[in-house]
Amino acid sequence: MEPEELLNEEKANQGPKKESPLLSLERDLKFFNESIHEVAIEIMVEGLSNYPIFIAHQHELNLGELILDRHDLNTEWSIHASTLEEFTEKGVIKPALKERFVKSYKNPNDFMCIFVVVPEGANFIYYPYVK
Repeated sequence: MEPEELLNEEKANQGPKKESPLLSLERDLKFFNESIHEVAIEIMVEGLSNYPIFIAHQHELNLGELILDRHDLNTEWSIHASTLEEFTEKGVIKPALKERFVKSYKNPNDFMCIFVVVPEGANFIYYPYVK
């Protein structure tokens, strides 16, 4: 028996492997692609922010503004629209880390900035717009 098999033996006995929530998120982001891109452009054109942030979640959330409701759209994820400024104001991004976030922020015309919230925690991802 290989060492990898020993380490994974417990997982193998747990029955069918549960799908990662990131796979369902990817499906929903492809579905939401055009809507998210339109909102990002609107946020920038209206001068609200140069850094639109979208929050993907599966439960109630008090951050940003709901733009795509999973219950209405029969999807697994809801999406809220927000900005770097709101994230800083509400303490999600600490003022000391704001500049680091800005430096790592990808072109909002090519990528959606997604703050993914799951029960285990939250993190930023950049997902390319499908052209």
